[in-house]
Amino acid sequence: MKARLPKGYGRPDPQAMMRQVQKMQDEIRAKQEELEAREYTGTASGEMVTVTMTGKHEVTSIKIKPEAVDPDDIEMLEDLVAAAVNSAVAAVDKDSDDEMAKMTGGMNIPGLG
Repeated sequence: MKARLPKGYGRPDPQAMMRQVQKMQDEIRAKQEELEAREYTGTASGEMVTVTMTGKHEVTSIKIKPEAVDPDDIEMLEDLVAAAVNSAVAAVDKDSDDEMAKMTGGMNIPGLG
């Protein structure tokens, strides 16, 4: 005689799995929107240059202290602006990666983060 398992045991329920996947997609989408709305700041050379950007990597402001402006050394100012932008981008990316890792349990899912 063959043993019978109660309904649902031994076989995954495809509909329940799809609901779970849909719920996770909705949560990830909501988290991505939240991250895109956040503001991040990057600085260079002791806050001589400060860059603020959104989670979408859109620069919203650049602040330059007067002492950072040397008409004879424009290259230094350009380097400071680039460094501050890169610092802000790194902050956005780190926050996004950390939040997505929390939601996915560390699984590497292509197209996220």
